[in-house]
Amino acid sequence: MTDVNAIADRYIAIWNEADAERRRALIAEAWTENCSYIDPMMRADNREQIHALVTAAHDRFPGFRFTLITDGDRHGDNLRFSWGFGPADAEPLIKGTDFAILEGDRLKSVHGFIDQLPAAA
Repeated sequence: MTDVNAIADRYIAIWNEADAERRRALIAEAWTENCSYIDPMMRADNREQIHALVTAAHDRFPGFRFTLITDGDRHGDNLRFSWGFGPADAEPLIKGTDFAILEGDRLKSVHGFIDQLPAAA
């Protein structure tokens, strides 16, 4: 079984990957074929839609990066971790917590919650 933080790190790496083809390959490695993602602002029902969401984040927030701000916590097929998002080398402007359902060591679904959002966002 893969270390829980390795799964969370792999997930964050997808969101930070600028190269579209490399990002597609990372998504194929990390997510099951039948997968979904949902948060208060976005929803995706397959790998290609997840790729589109990540691409949109890169387009809207150039120079921003995701970071893990807590270690992953896993029990059974459930994974929880918190992240930050903001300019590289700066304090994250947005913070959230994601809850994932795993199939083995791959992501089947992720539900994201926003914990901190600037008033101007």
